[in-house]
Amino acid sequence: MSAGGNGGDTNGAPGVNDSASPLLIERHSDRTIIRLNRPEVRNAIDQSMVDALHAVCAELEAEPKVAILTGTSGIFAAGADISQLRNRRRDDALAGINSKIFSRIQELPMPVIALVEGFALGGGAELAFAADFRIGTPSTKIGNPETGLGILAAAGAAWRLRELVGEPRAKEILLAGRTLQADEAKAIGLLNDVVDPEDLELAGQALADRIASFAPVAVRLSKSAFHAPREAHPLIDNVAQAVLFETEEKFARMDAFLSKREAKKAKKAAEQEAAERARAEAVTTEAIDQQRDSRTREEGDNA
Repeated sequence: MSAGGNGGDTNGAPGVNDSASPLLIERHSDRTIIRLNRPEVRNAIDQSMVDALHAVCAELEAEPKVAILTGTSGIFAAGADISQLRNRRRDDALAGINSKIFSRIQELPMPVIALVEGFALGGGAELAFAADFRIGTPSTKIGNPETGLGILAAAGAAWRLRELVGEPRAKEILLAGRTLQADEAKAIGLLNDVVDPEDLELAGQALADRIASFAPVAVRLSKSAFHAPREAHPLIDNVAQAVLFETEEKFARMDAFLSKREAKKAKKAAEQEAAERARAEAVTTEAIDQQRDSRTREEGDNA
């Protein structure tokens, strides 16, 4: 898939873009595309994928870019790897293996766009919940059936889902095991949009293009302020704005806006002046024509 924006290098670090790697990564100048790559198990999230996600998060923290997170073979992620989950014990749960990486993804400096095609269940749903935007297709199915396996959705769904869709819907999904179809998920705001499968990556790229067109530092600070706790406001807003008020990009963008506005005003004024001149010329022409017609009639009467 070719990226929008400025394009860039798609060569991965050693061992990262290997076809057998749990992630396939495309690195571009203004975005990074992350593909979950365990199609043989419907992209189930295992320790190797968690480790690879930590590695790419470290890159995105060091060099902030928009991230596009997507699956392979028509599936986002069918859940955590049950074969590994079956053998995890108390200490594994307390270590927060999945919850830590999903929190790290949510806290990335720039926005994360999840392209959710097919199944996004259990840990796959929780991974999607950690993104800033979610775009699906008609085949999208989102849910948290963990209680059916004797566990709970402990990697963020127990609290993120309530923030995303409200308590009643969250309880349907978490306590009653309801799996949402694409249209239901969009109706309650869990999906930002639903597009045809062939348009999914184009939609993700278009959203990334839009984000990339804005001032990167302003986007970063807006995301930070958005996720700050209520008690941090308005201080965090004021401090962030103070930082942005001193940036060269703020002056350049505002100068460009004002210049464009003045150019529009000048163009409108010129168009109005031209219209008034045309009207005046039309009135003059009409008056001349009336005088000519009047003389012609007088000459005819005198003949």
